[in-house]
Amino acid sequence: MSYQEVLRNHVIVVSISESPDMGYLGLSERHLQDAMAEIARHLLALGARLSYGGDLRAGGFSELLFELVQRHRRDVEEDSPVGIKNFLAWPVHLRMPFAEIDRAAVELKGIADLVCLDENGTCMSLETRRQIQEREPSAAEWDDGLTAMRRAVRAESHAHIVLGGRVDNFKGSMPGIAEESILSLESNSPLFVLGGFGGCSRDIAETLGLADPWAPLNRAWRERATFAKFRPNSLNNGLTEAENRILAKTPHIDQAIILILKGLVGLDI
Repeated sequence: MSYQEVLRNHVIVVSISESPDMGYLGLSERHLQDAMAEIARHLLALGARLSYGGDLRAGGFSELLFELVQRHRRDVEEDSPVGIKNFLAWPVHLRMPFAEIDRAAVELKGIADLVCLDENGTCMSLETRRQIQEREPSAAEWDDGLTAMRRAVRAESHAHIVLGGRVDNFKGSMPGIAEESILSLESNSPLFVLGGFGGCSRDIAETLGLADPWAPLNRAWRERATFAKFRPNSLNNGLTEAENRILAKTPHIDQAIILILKGLVGLDI
């Protein structure tokens, strides 16, 4: 390329899961998927690499990211860095036959780096994973394995974007987006909270004092009170408090993207 993209040195985590509030907001899951797609598209176009800790479900958010990267790579040089790194937590890939993991790694070559993690969040080779028989993980393995994965993703990234997020029927010790957000806040890593699609992200925004509580929803999910010790300036994302308040409430993804990019470009990375 004859130019360098403004986010070429950035590794960004985009965390998203189903929001229980979409019907309440008059929205559908498709709106959430479209929001993620637009955010990812803009980040990729500006040279960022994306990290994602998810599974490989057909029709899931991982598949959507892979499709975006595949389309994006048609317009970049052959030897440019792969656009996404998909981390598979120990309990996630432990349930999968190795043949399925191996096939996915081959199919995604040049599109995504597929990384299997062990119980401690350390990368394992495919050859090591080949020796492990698939089985159903225990509850403790879910809790510890998901936390280890989230720590590994956090360690390799420069900023974190969260939107949506389930607050019940989740795997692990707390809602995934909550744990990822706490890890970012505790490490002073830039965090962008999009609460306009409800869910865990909206609850976090409210607890941080960025949005007024929704009267019908006063959810008390595990560890929510932990966020009360942080303040809007704890987000450390290059935006003013007023801008973070807008980001925490807007349902307009174009407005959210403008704010995210403004914050990222202003960070010293």
